[in-house]
Amino acid sequence: MILQALNDYYDRKAASPNTAERLPAFGLEEKEIPFILEITHDGQLVQIADTRTMQGKKKIGQRFLAPMGVKKTSGVAANLLWDNAGYVLGIDAKGKPERATEQKAAFRARIEALPPAAKEIAGVRAVLAFLDGIETARLEKEPAWGDILESNPLLTFRLHGETELICQHPDVAAAAAGPDGEEAGAGLCLITGRIGPVERLHTAIKGVWGAQTSGANIVSFNLDAFNSYGKSQGANAPVGKRAAFAYTTALNHLLARDSRQRVQVGDASTVFWAEKQDEFEDLFGNLVRDDPDAGAQAMKALFDAVHSGKYATPEGGTRFYVLGLAPNAARIAIRFWHVATVREMAAAFARHFEDLRVARGPNDPEYLSLSGILKACHRRKSDGTYDIPPNLGGDVMRAVLAGTSYPA
Repeated sequence: MILQALNDYYDRKAASPNTAERLPAFGLEEKEIPFILEITHDGQLVQIADTRTMQGKKKIGQRFLAPMGVKKTSGVAANLLWDNAGYVLGIDAKGKPERATEQKAAFRARIEALPPAAKEIAGVRAVLAFLDGIETARLEKEPAWGDILESNPLLTFRLHGETELICQHPDVAAAAAGPDGEEAGAGLCLITGRIGPVERLHTAIKGVWGAQTSGANIVSFNLDAFNSYGKSQGANAPVGKRAAFAYTTALNHLLARDSRQRVQVGDASTVFWAEKQDEFEDLFGNLVRDDPDAGAQAMKALFDAVHSGKYATPEGGTRFYVLGLAPNAARIAIRFWHVATVREMAAAFARHFEDLRVARGPNDPEYLSLSGILKACHRRKSDGTYDIPPNLGGDVMRAVLAGTSYPA
């Protein structure tokens, strides 16, 4: 049910008429790429363009659509026409020159494996020419070279004078979405019910608080003890390649740094969405988020909507989903999963705020956020964080959504 709902959300967002809201097409993903190697048609370096801008105290690279990355393990595996500097330029960032040589060779081999039509693209030919003639002395003249050596960032290519990245060419994107030899054979997809190639290794989910920064998985079989009937890895829970792409893309989008559809409740990174466009998506976030001003406005809007009968209309029957995720070693644990209509969600929150209505001082917030409740009940530690039991945030959220008793 969770994966099916995420797959449906991807389909809705991918078909959005608003291009700013549209999710990447199958075979593509959004990547933060700090530096772009601008080259001529014969592979000569013009400049290394720095896409970073200051956001707070950090420089953040611009996000670009690029072919879907491979799942990185301890082995050598290159992405198509973009990767870190170790793969693209053969930089030895870890004191392992042999591995750097292997990475550089793998990056070129991935390009050489493109279909003949894609290899004839002017940009692809230019990249191959660049790789044949990389000169460290020329790279060292670039202002960005010091940062590249220090941080081993993601790099990609663009022909000088063009705006589109070479990896964004339609023929390259089509090749990226095609078979890549990583399927676990054909099978019946448990999300769509269609027979087709099954994804062997699912894309990692990033953005869950406390999980590995490189990402973790919801669907994963990496030990023999987890396998059944002689199957291995993704074949144990067969998900089609497109469906696996859809649910992971949707979840990573919801968990993104700038997402308005995620909140932190205790140790649970909580995401929420509706089955179709609904203003309750914005309202829900403000009701839960630890922001007194936005929360007070959202609470007023909620009570006005409930009392006016707004959610008694057919729109109030829209399904709404709330998913709480918690870190668990290399995997992600489902802390809670709640499905209800917008009408039922609104009524649950209205009941929750009525239950919490108490006398307050003139400077006290009109209501306590979920995180405010958790903090008020537990000791503040010397580092400024609170000693909140791991499961408690999820238990409180479940109580609010289901209208049951608060945890003791």
